Amino acid sequence: MIQSLKQAILDCQNPIISTHKGPDGDAIGSSVGLYHFLKNIGKKPLLILPDEPASFLKPFLTEVDYVVFDSDDSKIQEFTLNSNLLFCLDYNSADRVGSKMEPFIRSFSAAKVMIDHHPNPEPFCDITISRTEVCSTAQLIYQCIGEMEMLEYLNVAIGNAIYLGIMTDTGSFRYPSVDKQTHLILAHLIEIGVKHHEIHEAIYDANTVDRLQLRGYAIAEKLELHPSYPLGVISLSVEEQDRFHYKKGDTEGLVNVILSIEGISVAVFFKEEPDGVKLSFRSKGSYFVNEFAAKYFSGGGHKYAAGGYSSSNLSVTMSRFHTLVGELFK
Repeated sequence: MIQSLKQAILDCQNPIISTHKGPDGDAIGSSVGLYHFLKNIGKKPLLILPDEPASFLKPFLTEVDYVVFDSDDSKIQEFTLNSNLLFCLDYNSADRVGSKMEPFIRSFSAAKVMIDHHPNPEPFCDITISRTEVCSTAQLIYQCIGEMEMLEYLNVAIGNAIYLGIMTDTGSFRYPSVDKQTHLILAHLIEIGVKHHEIHEAIYDANTVDRLQLRGYAIAEKLELHPSYPLGVISLSVEEQDRFHYKKGDTEGLVNVILSIEGISVAVFFKEEPDGVKLSFRSKGSYFVNEFAAKYFSGGGHKYAAGGYSSSNLSVTMSRFHTLVGELFK
């Protein structure tokens, strides 16, 4: 499969890179890392995002030719006519890009390549490199470059992006999916000039007063601990988010704060949106959340980190969750 990937890359000239809706650090890190690699070997890539990333991720896009889907249809259409390769990064199903962009992904007539680490990939790509044991898609990008014997094309721009993706998708390297290979890769990135502390500061030391106050309110006023299970939940309505001038990314990592509480093994964050409720699940130990999220909340993900969605309002969604929550602790 790696040789097929290498040949597809060598044969393309104007590759398109795509990632999932609501791009997180791994989505941006893997996409930007691949983008700069392709540039370094003489290609002219375009990154297409389903929607805008959080503000603290945008500095990593400063030297990237990218568009947000629907914002520049003419550029996308023109570029697609001359492209014979589409990369699908950090998502295992075409619907993960959202309903607006999904038809573009499915109807792309040339070759499609999936590089991803989520379980149960759908067979919608011509080349699929799916490794669920790898901690992040960013790490998988590095590994693919290495297996293609092209690590000499790495530079600081690629290294910064890969470090970003690994760091954010592993909770700063603390999840069980981090292994010896992860740390060897991180060491190599530092060797080539990545300033790891600057990346950490850019992501975790970029708070606004509104963001801190929203998170403080969520923890102080909205945290609920289940009386019978090692479970903690936080919910935020649209009104509560508006009260603190919510901006995309302001609640990033809040679910991990719940999980950090002594005695808590499962954490769930309910974020109300105009058309429904987004759920974020985290767990540890012997409790797995991906199957629960997939079965009841149209979601999925990893054993210890998953997402879900409900088209009902916040009250109905939470009520349904509490009715079903015993399933998580069987």
